[in-house]
Amino acid sequence: MGGAVSRTAAQLVTALRRAQRDATAEVTVLADRPDGTVVRCGHVVAKAHPPGTDPAELAVRLGVAAHPRCAEILLPPVDGMGALPDGRQVTLWPYGEPVAPDAPDAAPWGEAGKLLARLHAVPVAELPGPLPAMRGPVKAARAIDRLRAAALPDSVATRAVLRAWAGLPGWARGVDRMDRIDRKDRVGRPDHRDRGDRVEGRDRGDRVEGRNRGDRVEGRDRGDRVDPREGNGVGIGAGSEDNRLCHGDLHLGQLIRHRASDWRLIDIDDLGLGDPAWDLARPAAWYAAGLLAAEDWERFLGAYRAAGGSAAGERDPWPRLDVPARALTVQTAALALAKAAAAGRALDEAEEAMVEASVRIAHFMEAAG
Repeated sequence: MGGAVSRTAAQLVTALRRAQRDATAEVTVLADRPDGTVVRCGHVVAKAHPPGTDPAELAVRLGVAAHPRCAEILLPPVDGMGALPDGRQVTLWPYGEPVAPDAPDAAPWGEAGKLLARLHAVPVAELPGPLPAMRGPVKAARAIDRLRAAALPDSVATRAVLRAWAGLPGWARGVDRMDRIDRKDRVGRPDHRDRGDRVEGRDRGDRVEGRNRGDRVEGRDRGDRVDPREGNGVGIGAGSEDNRLCHGDLHLGQLIRHRASDWRLIDIDDLGLGDPAWDLARPAAWYAAGLLAAEDWERFLGAYRAAGGSAAGERDPWPRLDVPARALTVQTAALALAKAAAAGRALDEAEEAMVEASVRIAHFMEAAG
């Protein structure tokens, strides 16, 4: 293990070596962020979960990941929970090969669609409980809090992101859940975009074409869509028939090869009950913004439908995906602006595309009255 690491990473390394009963074992720090630290030792990976993680909810999520119903969908944990001296919750997992960030043409979009469809079909009544709510809407609200806390200079982009956010229905903004979370805990809680979040750097031409295809998610041509009605605050529209097991933070960084050819979903921090449309929302938002090529989107959507997925409709997916996709667009744009400002850098190409998409959402909302 070389280079400077955080105190949390150092504690996690010590705990992992102790668990492996080998004080000299080589340890690799895979991620070292305030919202999650991950280290590897041989075939075992240890994760320190974000500060403030509810141990009871995490225990339920671990039980779901270990349940036979999810055996070929979610990566099962190696062992039970533990904690670092600073109180951070720790879990152990088998190591798996992640999606290659430098091979976009080989990105497993079809596998992602199949896994999501199977996850959404898991019989909730047979799982450990009580299941917590899927945390997608809460994370979107935290991204907006982070943007506001950044106190950025007034700009067209910042105003547009906040207007686009305000125009979403309450269930998509997680308002009921956020009312029960202390504001001090929310402000400044970082989110992150793993390797899969950048959508493998599509070129500018692809984005323009993709925007034209995806105008619907940005609020145009709305005659054929019905927004979900105000719901219960956990990402479920009152008109929705779905209250399914959801991942809550789907992107390519959340897939690993468990064996030579078997893909599994990882990262259970946001797992819970909710509207399964939320799990399709990030790829939908990328497609609408031109960051995800049409063939990849169709591969993902087709695999999801073929595996019995419930959240995409038989023909037009946008009646279900429009609001969640707009929420993910705004969430990503808010984080992009806050992170770029904190680092004193310009937006990168993918971040700029999501901010531009949020601007178009806000402009349409104003035009629609």
